[in-house]
Amino acid sequence: MTDNDPAQVFRVEAQELLDQIEQALLDLEKSPGDADLIAQVFRAMHTLKGSGAMFGFDALAGFAHACETAFDRVRKGLVKATPKLIASVLAAEDHLRALAEGKNVPEDEGAALLASIEAAMAAGSPAPTAPEPEPEKSWRIRFSLARDALVNGTRPLALLDELRALGPCEIAPLTGDIPNLETLQPTDCHLGWDIHLKTRHPRAAIEEVFIFVGDDAALTIELVPLASAAGHVVSEAASPVAANDKPAAAQAIGYTVRVPAERLDELMNRVGELVIAQSRLKQVVAFSNDANLHSVAEEIERLASELRDSMMNVRMVPISQLFGRFRRLIHDLARDTGKTIDFRTSGETTELDKNVIERLADPLIHLIRNSADHGLETAEERRAAGKPDAGRITLSARQAGTEVVISVSDDGRGVDLNRVRAKAERSGLLAPGAPTSDAEILQLLFAPGFSTAEKVTNLSGRGVGMDVVKRTVESLRGTIDIANRPGSGAEVALRLPLTLAIIDGLLVRIGQGRYVIPLASVEECVELTTDQDQRSRGRSFLTLRGQLVPFIRLRELFATGTVPDKYQKIVVVSTGSERVGLVVDQILGDHQTVIKPLSSFHAGIGTFSGATILGDGGVALILDVPHLVAAGQQQEDRLRAAG
Repeated sequence: MTDNDPAQVFRVEAQELLDQIEQALLDLEKSPGDADLIAQVFRAMHTLKGSGAMFGFDALAGFAHACETAFDRVRKGLVKATPKLIASVLAAEDHLRALAEGKNVPEDEGAALLASIEAAMAAGSPAPTAPEPEPEKSWRIRFSLARDALVNGTRPLALLDELRALGPCEIAPLTGDIPNLETLQPTDCHLGWDIHLKTRHPRAAIEEVFIFVGDDAALTIELVPLASAAGHVVSEAASPVAANDKPAAAQAIGYTVRVPAERLDELMNRVGELVIAQSRLKQVVAFSNDANLHSVAEEIERLASELRDSMMNVRMVPISQLFGRFRRLIHDLARDTGKTIDFRTSGETTELDKNVIERLADPLIHLIRNSADHGLETAEERRAAGKPDAGRITLSARQAGTEVVISVSDDGRGVDLNRVRAKAERSGLLAPGAPTSDAEILQLLFAPGFSTAEKVTNLSGRGVGMDVVKRTVESLRGTIDIANRPGSGAEVALRLPLTLAIIDGLLVRIGQGRYVIPLASVEECVELTTDQDQRSRGRSFLTLRGQLVPFIRLRELFATGTVPDKYQKIVVVSTGSERVGLVVDQILGDHQTVIKPLSSFHAGIGTFSGATILGDGGVALILDVPHLVAAGQQQEDRLRAAG
């Protein structure tokens, strides 16, 4: 499939329209009388129908037409937007999504959905009242199309026929923009039209005629007093007036270009290779006394850094694109659990790498389902606990340095630690009576196959959800924190890097090997002398400003077999509130690190999260800081438990 495949172009636009329909329907559930939301659903259905027919998606166009016709009755006030009707149209929207994706959908499924919509409308129809007849009005309509409208499939005669269907009208062409025959392009549209229409339909009916071309057409619709309508005169040289109130210069601002994600990934790879080449150049120039060469190298380094930052910004997208998907999930969860759920979001403008966002959907679905099914109590239980009937689930995002923290919290019952412990002991995950902290018990929730549910439902109970969350977050070089408030709720926070492609790193030497520590995790560097090293044997703690910080001797962890340097260094790293020191032989300096994934054979080694190519062509492994911090904290817990 090529980038210019019309079917793919339609699928992308169809998904955007269906997202608009879904969000408007969910808003309409809270404000069923909102005329703007009703009109938004109708217009999107209307556009989807027309675009589907234009691109050959006939089944979709036919089904969308049936939905549009039904919802038109809501727009005209003949039917109320009841919760049952909204649920039926949401189900129809799922059907339209499947048709847009080209899936094989049984024909009887569409018929059943339309029957469900009809039944919902019949149940929600208000008492019929005799409509007051609209007085006949006279309108003057002038419009011209974009120059490439004919090439794009727009047919002016069809627009004129739709206007004729509204009432008697007089139509005259505007020929003032037709060029000389020598310069005329037969595929371009140079005509405009001036129409005098008499109709009992409202202005909105006229505007709907131009719903497909409103963004590109120059259009004016003016109400003409009936007394002067008879003397209406049309000048062929009259020029149409732009429908958009913004001046031409302002309209040119804010254009966006849709680019396939694969092209962005390819461009990011090229930028990564440029960064590696620039690093090699920097190393070569270091041995030269040529001032001009140094100047050029510094300029290339600056340009490469700016290009890297620009490319990173291009890949960043607002997290609202992800958050918007879960409103429908909450709607369905409330229906399936019988609970009233108040869903709130914050931090939607926080930006994150598009590749990270794409992989977060499933983990967040599992966390939200857990909050709805396990966390929130029933209305009766909440009333007994002095809480409002509606349980609250909050999805939030915020940037913290070079990380983004995404949290799912609820005001439910919280996690029963005794119940988790008992289930872990029965499952063999925990030795009976073994000393464990609350944090360690909470981490058992992420063990494969672990679940505290008494029975398996369509929402939970199989013990696979939280395991998926942990594996996905760790594959993104992120960490998970759980805050438990017994009787008041719980919060699961995912800490994720802003990007997965290029990071600033601290290059260190351990024995003969070189390693990279992500600079965003580094707090400070201190010296570890031979005497201090000897005194700390057996305990591996460092006192920093009155606080004990555990440290890990990476030389022993990697079994280098070489003699340590006389003056070793400790690089203090952290993930949130937890800190650990990493003992290295030498700090070599900062390094722009292009992250290369490990092979499938090495991917299971938790100590490393990837590799990078150095300026001399050598390879340095990137340390997995969250894994090392967790190892350091476990070491500290063991020593404290031992007294």
